[in-house]
Amino acid sequence: MLKYVNTMVTFSEVPDEISLCIEISNCPCHCKNCHSSYLAEDIGEPLNLDNLVKLIKANQGITCIAFMGGDASPATVDAYASMIKYRYPNLKVAWYSGRQELNEDILLENFDFIKLGPYIEELGPLNSRTTNQRFYKIEENKLVDITNLFWKSND
Repeated sequence: MLKYVNTMVTFSEVPDEISLCIEISNCPCHCKNCHSSYLAEDIGEPLNLDNLVKLIKANQGITCIAFMGGDASPATVDAYASMIKYRYPNLKVAWYSGRQELNEDILLENFDFIKLGPYIEELGPLNSRTTNQRFYKIEENKLVDITNLFWKSND
């Protein structure tokens, strides 16, 4: 079962989208110096279809749902993404995974964006040109790297 701790609407997690970001706890990745290390704990409210629908309805104007974590149960993240695609075809779906490789339970057709890679402090986050993390747009069921959209042009 997935649990979520916080939600926030942001303009920075997914390029050109107004994203409802859902922070999922019980992260198994344990990245050193993670900026959200509390998400490694088994805390928060259960994330189920009913409260997912309530979160979407309470945040009119969003263009994307971004699951921030969920590596403890990728199959559940995929199932929720599928439901969103079916029920809310105008919403895009993103997943931030701390894993280096895409989990076999993830079907690309259920997502518009996927971030892969653990946080490695010396390489920096997505907005660093030296980052190991990659942000992909899903096009024709393929991962297209758009990480550079997070970099400032004068870096």
